[in-house]
Amino acid sequence: MPQHGETLLRPDEPVGHRSAARRLTTAIPADLLNQGASRLQALALLYAFTFFMAAFVPTLIFEPGVLREHPLHWLPGVVSIVIALSVVAVLRTTRLEPHMVMVAALTFEIVGSYGIAAAEFVHPPGLNVGPPWIGLSWVAAFVLIFNVVTPVPPRYAVLAALAAVSAVPAMVLVSVATFPPRDGTPGGLLLFFAFGFPYLLVVIMAYVGARVVYSLGREVSRARELGSYRLVERLGAGGMGEVWKASHRFLARPAAIKLIQSSVAGASDEARRRFEREAQVTARLRSPYTVTLFDFGVADNGAFYYVMELLEGLDTDTLVKRFGPMPAERVVYLLRQVCHSLSEAHASGLVHRDIKPANIFLCRYGEDHDFVKVLDFGIAKAVHDMAETQVALTVANVIHGTPAFIAPEQALGGVDVDPRADIYSVGCVAYWLLTGQLVFAADAPMKLLLAHAHEEPERPSARTELPIPRELDDLVLTCLAKDRADRPASARRLLERLDGVAFDRPWTDARAREWWQAHVPQ
Repeated sequence: MPQHGETLLRPDEPVGHRSAARRLTTAIPADLLNQGASRLQALALLYAFTFFMAAFVPTLIFEPGVLREHPLHWLPGVVSIVIALSVVAVLRTTRLEPHMVMVAALTFEIVGSYGIAAAEFVHPPGLNVGPPWIGLSWVAAFVLIFNVVTPVPPRYAVLAALAAVSAVPAMVLVSVATFPPRDGTPGGLLLFFAFGFPYLLVVIMAYVGARVVYSLGREVSRARELGSYRLVERLGAGGMGEVWKASHRFLARPAAIKLIQSSVAGASDEARRRFEREAQVTARLRSPYTVTLFDFGVADNGAFYYVMELLEGLDTDTLVKRFGPMPAERVVYLLRQVCHSLSEAHASGLVHRDIKPANIFLCRYGEDHDFVKVLDFGIAKAVHDMAETQVALTVANVIHGTPAFIAPEQALGGVDVDPRADIYSVGCVAYWLLTGQLVFAADAPMKLLLAHAHEEPERPSARTELPIPRELDDLVLTCLAKDRADRPASARRLLERLDGVAFDRPWTDARAREWWQAHVPQ
């Protein structure tokens, strides 16, 4: 999901309103386009380094006096290197749209080729048709590597390549006119086969290479189409799969897609039916504090996916790591919203099973601030789902959840998990928000599982300098009870007990707005 307060998707422009520059990029995957600036920087640095090593180092070692004889011995090389380094500087200091990066890349291909050709061909004592001119210019290598490093639509690639290789005959003609050869000007046919024909072949190779890369991009784009949605850019990855920014084919509605790999979820038909059944239940959840599910399905490769609303904000794992533990009144303000979401899910027969800070997303939502969205019901379990029990019994060591926030009965591999497992995880989240520390720390997941199953936690108040009311301190420990019968019986009951925690200065939307404006401005 998005972090650091960024809005991750803007509605696409109508095709008719796009500039020609924007249409350059329509069939290339966005994540590949977004790498364009870094790829062009690397190519420009390679260009400058290679130019210096090939044009100046041998001369400085063996004939240093040549550089003083005439400016044309060093000026084209210096100018070309400066241009390449300028491209790097601009890309590092200016955020260009992907289509503008592609325009800059095509321009650099042409200008860079003219720089190479000028350094190779325009210098005293003029053109000498003999051994020094045998073989291809460095322009050929530059044009070919450009089309591999920087994907470009084939029609633009061939036009740019033609313009780039024209540098060779153009600079040869300049050299012939400025510094006539001692043995006379070579014949036109010789000039063509030495400085024209080979570069037409280079253009053909560049076009074929660009077409292959471009076709691969189109295949990747098609492979990323899930139902009515197209995957645009990967936002993150975790143990259960990947989260992608997505666009709808016809609507301007922003979306995020969670892909759950079939190897994780179980590739059997029964697992697929269970996923569909649980996704349908999740889609019926109407709590404003539950992330809205738009769609779900199964991809061609067997991966499960579901489409959800794209949010602006950051999760509580990131929030605590960036800003430290929260005041108790804010923690209660957030937990009440979490309980509201879970209460409806539990009433619908679902247990989340993976409540953790990364799945509690804090966002601006319209005019509201500190608005909670509970995410990732992807491993949610129907309370009395015998199908899952049978599936779990056929797979060795199946444990669902996150070790640092897992209930003892889940840690021990129990299959009769009920809503009180989520209550335990809420207690772990509360502990994290209040102290900035995990309930238990260990250097291995198995040690964490054993700690949750057998060890007693310290009071949150003993691990932070922030004041925590006694009622909240006790309530967190009650949620962390090893015996689930000792925990609050439901999310609704936990919500009622949170309402009973009194504060001299409660957390309000006004305070939340002030915090967001100060720490995560739009």
